[in-house]
Amino acid sequence: MSTQQQIVSAFKEHFSTTPKLFYSPGRINLIGEHIDYNDGFVMPAAIDKGIWFAVAANNTNKVNFVSVDLNDSYSIEIDKIEKNESWKNYVLGVLHVLQEKNISFGGFDCVFGGNLPVGAGLSSSAAVEGGLLFALNTIFSFGMNRIEMALLAQKAEHGYPGVNCGIMDQFASLNGQKDHVILLDCTSLEHKHFPLQLEKYNIVLINTKVHHSLASGEYNKRRKNCEDGFKLLKTRLSEAKSFRSISSKQVVEQKDLLDAKTFDRCLYVTEEIERTQLAGKLLEENNLVEFGKLMFQTHDGLSKLYEVSCDELDFLVDEARKHSSIIGSRLMGGGFGGCTINIIEKEKTDATVNEITAAYFKKFNVHPEVYITNTSNGTYEIV
Repeated sequence: MSTQQQIVSAFKEHFSTTPKLFYSPGRINLIGEHIDYNDGFVMPAAIDKGIWFAVAANNTNKVNFVSVDLNDSYSIEIDKIEKNESWKNYVLGVLHVLQEKNISFGGFDCVFGGNLPVGAGLSSSAAVEGGLLFALNTIFSFGMNRIEMALLAQKAEHGYPGVNCGIMDQFASLNGQKDHVILLDCTSLEHKHFPLQLEKYNIVLINTKVHHSLASGEYNKRRKNCEDGFKLLKTRLSEAKSFRSISSKQVVEQKDLLDAKTFDRCLYVTEEIERTQLAGKLLEENNLVEFGKLMFQTHDGLSKLYEVSCDELDFLVDEARKHSSIIGSRLMGGGFGGCTINIIEKEKTDATVNEITAAYFKKFNVHPEVYITNTSNGTYEIV
């Protein structure tokens, strides 16, 4: 992991140009998982862990990238941009979608890295895509607003990396506000910021250290399950325009129409849309205890119906249920590994986390990483 100063120093080592410096945060999602691409509602926030970019135009036809965290570099001419592999596809994907939209840019030098754990479910890919877009938008004066950049960053991830993600990750990274969460309508992109009044609680992430790869195909399989299920449900519920038009009760009533897996996926999506709408009301009432109960319900749905959990994540949530100091816990992000997100009483955070991590080590012989996170502003230039 890298610091801001290390990114600046690395830029000076590699290039003679004078860079601008940018910060692009990761995100947490309090509730509303795997429903952003199903026309649902989500409740993310940008966090104080992210990626720094040092970027400068170089007046050539070449773009040069240096990934400090991975100790790797890559250069390519602007007119020869094509799909590559690993981390390169995330930055090249951004350049590809810009060219698709006939948005011109010159050569540039870019050094990036940060303190956002890759594979932990904190949207490191969205931070890379949104951060690079924001930097290029500033340097080359594209004139894009933050919502336009979020949509373009989403398209970039659909392209070269091949992950058919929803809009939440990129939107939250670019549009976050410190001490606030976003209630985002993933259909209209209407959104509302409102204060996250934690007061006597901490948001704590516990990283299983199980690394997932959404591009492996499981994410896309779930998305196709939902698309196929909705088409079948619509044959009987003809007025439904999306999953938000269908209640979980209606899915149960049409169970005979769907195979077992498709039924489970559709039931989870409709239940989670309902939970997220209720969660917004509970947060506005500052009723964190009832909100936390919804988080546990979400985990059960992700584990049993959507099947994106794993033994390690389930173990951490089961352990969380044993502690009265934890009012809510669930897996966060794409699943198959990564973090749980927990709301824990501040005064008991250390003792509770120590007990859970000790139990995890005893079970899996792995020391999980723990992050206490705070909310952050969305992507910005450091001046």
